[in-house]
Amino acid sequence: MKKRMKREKDDTERWMLSYLDFITLMMIFFLMMYAISNIDTKKSKTLANSLKIGFNSGNGEKVIAVADNSNSVPDVIESTNSDADEDSNAEREKLSDIKKKVDELVNNSELKGSVITSIQERGLIISFNDSVFFNSGQAAIKPDWQNKLISISKILNGIDNYIRVEGHTDNVVINTDYFHSNWQLSAVRASNVVEFLIYQGNVKPERLSSVGYGEYRPVKSNTTEEGKAANRRVDIVILDTKFNNSEIQKE
Repeated sequence: MKKRMKREKDDTERWMLSYLDFITLMMIFFLMMYAISNIDTKKSKTLANSLKIGFNSGNGEKVIAVADNSNSVPDVIESTNSDADEDSNAEREKLSDIKKKVDELVNNSELKGSVITSIQERGLIISFNDSVFFNSGQAAIKPDWQNKLISISKILNGIDNYIRVEGHTDNVVINTDYFHSNWQLSAVRASNVVEFLIYQGNVKPERLSSVGYGEYRPVKSNTTEEGKAANRRVDIVILDTKFNNSEIQKE
């Protein structure tokens, strides 16, 4: 009788073994799911390479083909970056070539000492002292210097970059019958240069824009006469082509 009771007790507790096995398998399953959801790309690449080696047959042929697409995205990014670098270098060389042509023109003319060229992030800046093209407090381009501006326009016509003409003044307040502020003076001067480039220099108008900054973007301090003279300027900015999208009007 005792033996029978012991056997029945053993039979009733056997289900716990199956239950524990089931719980263990469930835990392993969820751990695997968690590991898969947080997979590391580098580790997966290493695993893929290991599987390639491990599943080779004895004659060197692969028993199981393991696709390795882990490098597909980096390759595309690397190619894109490379193309961007090449475009940037080509643009830099083009602007440098234009700068050399402008510098040669300036150095072989009366413009020498009145024009400064520099390549910056936004492009090539050709900075003219205001006395080159304008009389004090006026915006009409001097007839004696118009030929020099036509020579500049010939260089501009050799490229397809967008061009911005920027007018600047010193901080001396102006109030005449024609101009009530430095804003007006700088804006009209820039606009007159743009119109001259279009009608006399044959530069395409869709490539041009003008803006007046008044006294608010100085390159030197206005506390000295030298600084004021440097701030009274007209800049012809040949924009880097990477800014084309900001110049093109969207429909």
